Amino acid sequence: MTEIEPQRAEGKVLFHFTMSLDGFVAGPGHAMDWMTGFTGRDGVEQEYIATTGAVLGGRDGWDWEGPIFILTHHPEDAAPAEGVTFLNCDVAEAVRIGLEAADGKNLEVLSPSIGRQLLERGLIDEIDLHIAPILLGDGIRLFDSPGGRPIRLRHAQGSHPVAEVDVRFHPVTTK
Repeated sequence: MTEIEPQRAEGKVLFHFTMSLDGFVAGPGHAMDWMTGFTGRDGVEQEYIATTGAVLGGRDGWDWEGPIFILTHHPEDAAPAEGVTFLNCDVAEAVRIGLEAADGKNLEVLSPSIGRQLLERGLIDEIDLHIAPILLGDGIRLFDSPGGRPIRLRHAQGSHPVAEVDVRFHPVTTK
């Protein structure tokens, strides 16, 4: 497999998460403390910050300085926050609004449920995952669609776009 190219600001809709090896993007109760202590490719965080123009997420959390759009069925319950716009609309309209605000940069989708809806409608341009070497066993899954149809993906780089991705980890023993 080839090295991942740096992210570019291309007005894409990105479904972007750090995920546990067993497919969770948050622990039980949306806990994110499990992410502490992992390292990634040098400069990756700054790369995404520089190429992101806006974020589309759900009500359970965000950490971004720039336009944030929170899609919710109950905007009247939401506590106002600077730079945050609460939307009560169709997900396709939320993407349109977010991309307009991103002004040519990427719109990052930071909600598994919104990402699932966008995938089902063909509105995700790219899925960017950072797989952390941990098994959570419980929490919020990246993609959960019981009874839904499989969504086939192709690798964004390399000569074999349908090849599986190999990862290899060893359990850390604690004594």
